[in-house]
Amino acid sequence: MPIGSDQPPDLSRARASRRAVIAGALALPLMGFKGFDSLFAPKAELWERWQQHDPSSSVALDWSDWDAWLGRHVMAGPDGINRFDYSEINGAERAALDAIIDRLAAVTVSTLNRDQQFAYWVNLYNAVTLRLVLDHYPVESIRDIKLGGGFFAAGPWDTALVTVEDTALTLNDIEHRILRPIWRDPRIHYAVNCASLGCPNLKPEAWVAESLDTDLDAAARAFVRHPRGLSIERRADTFRVRISKIYTWFDDDFATAPGQSERGILEHLQRYAAPETAQQLAELARIDSSDYDWSLNDAGRVD
Repeated sequence: MPIGSDQPPDLSRARASRRAVIAGALALPLMGFKGFDSLFAPKAELWERWQQHDPSSSVALDWSDWDAWLGRHVMAGPDGINRFDYSEINGAERAALDAIIDRLAAVTVSTLNRDQQFAYWVNLYNAVTLRLVLDHYPVESIRDIKLGGGFFAAGPWDTALVTVEDTALTLNDIEHRILRPIWRDPRIHYAVNCASLGCPNLKPEAWVAESLDTDLDAAARAFVRHPRGLSIERRADTFRVRISKIYTWFDDDFATAPGQSERGILEHLQRYAAPETAQQLAELARIDSSDYDWSLNDAGRVD
């Protein structure tokens, strides 16, 4: 069944997963800074059904309810990481979130222009992710939520969680079959939030079409200039560069040309780093390591 079909068969995914495991075992000695787990990151594979849009549309979605809801519950931590107050969500606030998601699910997104669609998909992804965690809270990590498949064959990313235009969607569908292949903008990774400390910050207000470029650049700078995005350590007469695994999982999104992912990542980091760090990156030719903290971005568990 083609990638654009509404319900790709589980058998095809299982076979693809087995092929990835075999390929991963063969490629392990060649992985370098990327790490074995990067072989299993979802690829950007366009779902043709969501290509439809209306460039002439002047419809502007109203984000006031989502904006206010986030503002009540997203908290800036002293370490520069935004956290969410999962434990403080009462019945009324949970009902408000459900109403927001229901309203979004009723939007005919294919009739919007591209900027409105981008804001729509990112806000929907983040809202559904928060509802998912709240459904299973308390958990130590979103990866502890086992819904039958996804990244590393565990977690909630490949389970349908919302229906839009009569089509059931998973979180992986939204990120890897809609956002990444349609927009082809690496800054997408600073907008979608997977409820983890290692992820770029959950924005404390809604994403809006009118300021996408400005807000995406701001999110990129904030993450690159935080140690979980990039750190450079001087050792003897050289520097060691550690980056977030986001860059290695999705290295193709940052590549300047086929086979140029490491150089592309370094150039991307240089673009958003502080001036002194950017100068250091300009003199470097390699990345040494990558990591990621999957711990839940829970405001109630600040160390």
